[in-house]
Amino acid sequence: MIKKKINIIKKLENRNILYQVTNKNNLCKILNEQKINLYCGFDLTADSLHIGHLIQLITLKYFQELGHRPIILLGGATSLIGDPSFKLRKRKINSIDLINIWFQKIKLQLTNFLDFNCGNNSATIINNYKWFHKMDILFFLRKIGKHFCVNHMMNKDSIKNRMINNNTEGISFTEFSYNLLQAYDFAYLNKNFNVILQIGGSDQWGHIISGIDLIKKIYKKKTFGITTNLILKNDGTKFGKTEKNTIWLDSKKTSPYKFFQFWLNISDSIIFNFLNMFTNISSNIINNYNQKKNNIKQNSPQYLLAEYMTKMIHGQNNLVISKKITNLLFYEKINNLSEKDFFILFNNIDNISLENKIFDLQTILILSKFTSSRTKASILIKSNAIFINNENISNITFKFTKYHKKFNHFTLLRKGKKNFCLIYWK
Repeated sequence: MIKKKINIIKKLENRNILYQVTNKNNLCKILNEQKINLYCGFDLTADSLHIGHLIQLITLKYFQELGHRPIILLGGATSLIGDPSFKLRKRKINSIDLINIWFQKIKLQLTNFLDFNCGNNSATIINNYKWFHKMDILFFLRKIGKHFCVNHMMNKDSIKNRMINNNTEGISFTEFSYNLLQAYDFAYLNKNFNVILQIGGSDQWGHIISGIDLIKKIYKKKTFGITTNLILKNDGTKFGKTEKNTIWLDSKKTSPYKFFQFWLNISDSIIFNFLNMFTNISSNIINNYNQKKNNIKQNSPQYLLAEYMTKMIHGQNNLVISKKITNLLFYEKINNLSEKDFFILFNNIDNISLENKIFDLQTILILSKFTSSRTKASILIKSNAIFINNENISNITFKFTKYHKKFNHFTLLRKGKKNFCLIYWK
């Protein structure tokens, strides 16, 4: 029986991953007839990737599973510049030594997503500092810069937004030149690694087109670009490293439990879109969840997504622990928790260790970072937002006693419905 060829572009469309593609019909024809080299770039602006990067990684994985070779470009050089795309202010400039440290950490993370030992289509990681750090500025201006029209560059949305927004400080020449550097990345990889396709988030469209145009002008070759839908929060804003409440892939920056909880709390309005985009769960199963109303959290589409994503990023053992913690915090009565259960919580949720003496609640709320001042702490208490061992406390003069210390050591502090901190009394 002849195995049916998979149309990767159609698959990305069906999973609601694809946003834009250049010369779609021609690219589909090439992908149907041969294996290609493709790349996606990530700048090194932190020591970990975050969930905003996952769609690109998932897309690369789809291509690799079909025999294509994915190349990850980590921007050791471009990270020294900073991508201005749709940022209201210039990015913080980090040292080359710090960026090199981040390179090694993210390189290690990437080994969890792609196969780096599978023959001809083994994934490869490249640092663009390799070619930029020794590039002569006259070469860059004469050979690369001459192919870019400033008027055209200023009409790109990513640049225009910075130029016309009165709340920004404008754009520096350094940032303005970022587009040239990324375009040259594509040209370098095309010449030296025969890369014919670049993928990126939808905010990278302008950079990708610049790279395609540059390759056409320099090497007279046809290349292609794909952008993916951006992952947005419930309020419609983009997930990014510089945004608040970033969900990191590094377990030390975002614990597996918090990672699990993030997916568990995806709103109903976007949950089925996320199931399509982030997982390879069949459409039939997803549609079946969509058609039935189920109020049991463990049988919800959110729970399905939380299990899938936590296992994919943090492994089966951390998934089991995350599910146990969720059960202990939200479903078990606190008096039923064993001392072992409290130690499990202490090792996996936010916690503080304090001397076993008398503290008032307002001080504890500040120490736990639930609030920043006694005045704000008082407001939280009066608004019935604070719970001690799941018992609501509305007395602003409340002080902790032995009664509130389980097994003489543990007190579970909660703000609202979902913010926990476990106190360990030494």
